Amino acid sequence: MRFPIVLLFNPETNDYKVTVPDMPGCSCRAKTMDIALNEIIAVIESHLSLLAEYSEDIPNASSFENHVSKMEFRGGVWAVVDIDITPFLGKSHKINVTLPELLIKKIDECVSSNPNYATRSGFLATAAINELKNS
Repeated sequence: MRFPIVLLFNPETNDYKVTVPDMPGCSCRAKTMDIALNEIIAVIESHLSLLAEYSEDIPNASSFENHVSKMEFRGGVWAVVDIDITPFLGKSHKINVTLPELLIKKIDECVSSNPNYATRSGFLATAAINELKNS
């Protein structure tokens, strides 16, 4: 899932504060933008681990437009971090699914040509996450 982040430079402390607007309380500070981008990924993963531990829902990632006009983010530099949320969805369970043959063939073709999907199950899980996010 792609989460927008904002980097705000603080001239008094000569560092950056990185915030994930879709995850209240999820932020960090770093001396450079590069370090900040690396640090925020670890912070997001820790945040998602805590949410999973307490069986809380993973927040949906929203667009820049939802946040860019907010006063606390004025003057910030916006970026996107892509986080694989599947490790935070809980233990995997095997299920039987019945699908039409042509649909299975199309799924398998997509999986074989796209490195984002390691398996048919990965494709179906991603499709389910996207559909749930849109509903």
